[in-house]
Amino acid sequence: MPDATNITRERIAAVEMRIRPFVRRTPVLRVDMADFDRPALGVDLKLECLQHSGSFKARGAFTNLLERAVPKAGVVAASGGNHGAAVAYAAMRLGHKATIFVPEVSPPAKLDRIRGYGAELIVGGARYAEALAAGESFAEKTGALQIHAFNQEETLVGQGTLGLEIEAELPELDTLLVAVGGGGLIGGIAAWFAGRIRIIAVEPEGAPTLYRAFEAGRPVDAPAEGIAADSLAPKRVGEKMFPIAEAFVERSILVSDDDIIAAQAALWDRVRIISEPGGAAAFAALLSGRYVPSEGERIAVLVCGANTNPAKF
Repeated sequence: MPDATNITRERIAAVEMRIRPFVRRTPVLRVDMADFDRPALGVDLKLECLQHSGSFKARGAFTNLLERAVPKAGVVAASGGNHGAAVAYAAMRLGHKATIFVPEVSPPAKLDRIRGYGAELIVGGARYAEALAAGESFAEKTGALQIHAFNQEETLVGQGTLGLEIEAELPELDTLLVAVGGGGLIGGIAAWFAGRIRIIAVEPEGAPTLYRAFEAGRPVDAPAEGIAADSLAPKRVGEKMFPIAEAFVERSILVSDDDIIAAQAALWDRVRIISEPGGAAAFAALLSGRYVPSEGERIAVLVCGANTNPAKF
């Protein structure tokens, strides 16, 4: 049982009430895997891709801005795109200045969304780690409040509200598949469920951050490559989420870029859901057969982001 954090069910429930006016209660869609040319199986898709700013990140962003004191210099965030968009959106809604640092790998759809929310956008560096270093330097120079994408208590607590929402909608759930980058999402959700359901992490083969951390017994550097590098490749998982994951995440499953592309295509072709690569990664584990449910298992998949160019679909 992790005891080094303040990421408790009680705190998550309190934050959920505070951010409720600012976030959507996203829908759950029941599908049959037979519709995807697989053996018949009812699966619930939690469509957090329909959240404000296009991903679950709005929950953590609003939690940070509402729970922490925001200075006159505003807020600063480093992001592959989704966290930056969420912080920009929350800052716009709450009347704060936002500066967002993103790496060159971030896709145009995410950059356009950040700019559209009125934030100052700075693009530089090949990967997230370089954008993070630039954001940290900016915070030191200006006094802006730094909002970390995953290694921050408020971020984890905010993402944990998604677990609360899923439990309210699916009280008989056995298993939840969740995509992992830095671990803020799965850490918050796992803290909420606290072992009461099976939680399975899904990661790209090119960015196995939690997989490598489980092997090492601690967060360690991992490759940061692949089709989902803009959202699921932060180099390593957060120190704050790891004890939660050790306690409450059953295991990590790796999926290939081809698996993710196939999942994106299937979600669009069969149910008209647009998802970015990171958003489709959890479904890729089920569609590819890398996760095989047991008979009678009640399973849900989190579709967590949709910031991509819809023209490709």
